[in-house]
Amino acid sequence: MARSATDIVQDVINAAVVDAIVALKDASQGLPNALIRDLASIHANTAFNDLPAAVQKAVAASVRNAFAQLQKDGYVIADSKSVQPAVRRPAPPVTAGRVDRPPRRDAPRPGAPRRPPPGKGKR
Repeated sequence: MARSATDIVQDVINAAVVDAIVALKDASQGLPNALIRDLASIHANTAFNDLPAAVQKAVAASVRNAFAQLQKDGYVIADSKSVQPAVRRPAPPVTAGRVDRPPRRDAPRPGAPRRPPPGKGKR
């Protein structure tokens, strides 16, 4: 049975996180203070270039592996410009001078009894 793209991407992200953590541990060379310093430098606004070099290499390898895994499982990776848009339905024909609009909400339905406007009926 073919795996869904969601399952593949979840596996790839899990592997990327583990690889990044291992790269952080390796970059600290077994020094706990260096590891804590590197971990503390990573926050929500950290750019890719701000990451330690070992983590940048691990992330780059994980991205390459992600695309390779998706392609291996039969998914096509393409530039958005090279993908053809979905076939659109043709527009409904426009009659000369007439625009089809939905009926107004306050217009009576065909066959419905007419009601007098509010305040002008029986008392």
